[in-house]
Amino acid sequence: MTPDAGTPAPPKRSLMLLEARAALDAARMLAPLAASSLGRTPEPADTLVIVAPGFGSGDRYTLPLRRYLKRKGFRAEGWGLGTNLAGTNLEHTQDDLSERWDFSRRDDYRGEAGVPFLVDHFYERVLERHRETGMKISLIGWSLGGYMAREVARDLPDIVERVITMGSPTVGGPKYTAAAPFFDKSGMDLDWIEDEIARRESQPISQPITAIVSKTDAIVDWNAAIDRYSPNVQHIEVDAAHLGMGFNPEIWSHVLEAMNSAR
Repeated sequence: MTPDAGTPAPPKRSLMLLEARAALDAARMLAPLAASSLGRTPEPADTLVIVAPGFGSGDRYTLPLRRYLKRKGFRAEGWGLGTNLAGTNLEHTQDDLSERWDFSRRDDYRGEAGVPFLVDHFYERVLERHRETGMKISLIGWSLGGYMAREVARDLPDIVERVITMGSPTVGGPKYTAAAPFFDKSGMDLDWIEDEIARRESQPISQPITAIVSKTDAIVDWNAAIDRYSPNVQHIEVDAAHLGMGFNPEIWSHVLEAMNSAR
């Protein structure tokens, strides 16, 4: 059931105190992680799972979730692209973007398409792993990693078979997130980013999507995490800290259920 989303807005600062719950999630994950090591590991699924991290994090942050999925019989791996800095660390021009991005050009370009440029790298990584393994690929993304997983899936409908996002903005890019001041301070036009993201939705994502959202998310406004466009999306509402989503046992169970439905 899709939550009744309103107009996106920057997250309320009063919610930031609730992000301390992430430490509790990190402690609580130890029990299901230990339990998953007991008994016989199921036969590996014939799908490769790639997990993309959020802004400012890398593969080590998704290691517990990947380890849990492996013990549940899934071939899970990191995205292999280092720390996710939204492309701000990658030198590029608008001309370096792939032809898959039909963006309006900016005369005063300040790196607004850094995320799409990084998505191009992720796209090539997914394509490479598909060629190496011959497997269909499921993508799981935490926060910005989920947005990027969606965009790769949009362009690889015959290779990516499922997407699971955790607190990922589908509307506005960074505009309705706690990271907005960082990008705004860099001189980026957040309104341009929002408009260009909306234009991408003219090509809907056809694969099944599981979008996990929290109304008490202090990093990404939950209204911006609601998928208003994709024809095959299931929203799951949880009460969780954004920074703990990758460690939260309840969210792990939702991820596992979504993955098992694809077996």
